Amino acid sequence: MILIVGGAGYIGSHVNKALNKKGYETIVFDNLIYGHKEFVKWGKFYMGDLKNRDDIERVFKENHIDAVMHFSAYTYVGESVKNPSKYYTNNLINTINLLDLMVKYKVRKFIFSSSCATYGVPLEIPITEAHPQNPVNPYGKTKFMVEKVLEDYDRAYGLNYVNLRYFNAAGADPDSEIGEWHDPETHLIPLAIYNAIGINSNITVFGTDYKTDDGTCVRDYIHVNDLASAHVLALEYLMSEKKSNSFNLGNGNGFSVKKILDVVESKSGKKLNIIYGPRREGDPAVLVGSSKKAYEVLGWKPFYDRIDLIVETAYNWHKKQLEENII
Repeated sequence: MILIVGGAGYIGSHVNKALNKKGYETIVFDNLIYGHKEFVKWGKFYMGDLKNRDDIERVFKENHIDAVMHFSAYTYVGESVKNPSKYYTNNLINTINLLDLMVKYKVRKFIFSSSCATYGVPLEIPITEAHPQNPVNPYGKTKFMVEKVLEDYDRAYGLNYVNLRYFNAAGADPDSEIGEWHDPETHLIPLAIYNAIGINSNITVFGTDYKTDDGTCVRDYIHVNDLASAHVLALEYLMSEKKSNSFNLGNGNGFSVKKILDVVESKSGKKLNIIYGPRREGDPAVLVGSSKKAYEVLGWKPFYDRIDLIVETAYNWHKKQLEENII
């Protein structure tokens, strides 16, 4: 039985579907603050919060858990700067509550939803796992701190882990059963799609004077289903190798903000209402990762390696939500 903490959210729900398609039994544990009960279409569901030890301990008492996947972090970088207490409490302290129960119930396999934000401002591109980790905001720092906690729990308690450091998760389930549904929404692709389908009146581009081909930021977008497949492979790696490791997950290709907006216009057939604003503090010009280690060790390779395919799945999902009056 695989416990998916935060399994009603964007990435967790796609991982839940992937695990069930592979024949794994799953349990979703979520407080539904940012997750959606509608996304829990597979496995058993427990409503609860990691800050309440009794909530999560009930899951361990009532089920035989073989491994845990953890997706229940808060993820808004700007909010983490304004309210760091919220992030250190949930992302760090509540995660330790979960890890302590794993130790108590002798569950030794943990897959952590980490982030490229642990690297901070890139010193070289593409970013490899050997790049120094120097996070520059509380969100990235909480992810980095959990990674350090995991190193200590591995040494002290034999808790094996895999850190999966994502770049920009994007896209949606090709069957449109689940997708990207945040409130508030801060990600570029859904915001651009919202403008195309009439949910938002405009889309803002932050900075046009970067040292890139078109002056806008370049980012590495990875399809959520490719992230899900990496989690399945990471689980199988832990089961067979029984040793801890860390992997970047990205396409290895960078796409500019302008390129993303062009693709959304092409897929939707609509002209976007674009507003050009100043740079945001802390936004590096280019963030692209190397996933060579994941290819070589896990045997993982992105299937959705073209940005038009990624955007198309996202557009189909959001269009369906609009037609069903959900957004």
